[in-house]
Amino acid sequence: MDVTIYHNPKCGTSRNTLALIRHAGIEPTVIDYLAHPPAKDVLAGMIRDGGLTVRQAIREKGTPYEELGLADPALTDDQLLDAMIATPILINRPFVVTPLGTRLCRPSEAVLDILPPDAFTSAFVKEDGEAVLDETGKRIA
Repeated sequence: MDVTIYHNPKCGTSRNTLALIRHAGIEPTVIDYLAHPPAKDVLAGMIRDGGLTVRQAIREKGTPYEELGLADPALTDDQLLDAMIATPILINRPFVVTPLGTRLCRPSEAVLDILPPDAFTSAFVKEDGEAVLDETGKRIA
């Protein structure tokens, strides 16, 4: 299965998402989006395909969101996308793209919606100890 993750290795959610993908037996294409941000049309497509608005895909915490005046409701999606490409830390993460769909995987277990359901056969626990899959690989509600 062809899977791409737009990853930040310093982000726990991103690391957990990557670990879940690998737990499914899939070695994804890992893109460090801070060093290699997606093209504007690719980012816009991921946001659209993920069912989000551009504003929902902007990361505010730990970014220059306020300093750049991005809270201004008069800014267009095009202007916000330009800011995200120019300052990639503004792109919320991790985005994951698979043949089954695209998701902003916050929380990390959102990736389960776009991976084959039969790919998991054992338990998975996040870095913080939260159980996501039981011993049979079924999602814990």
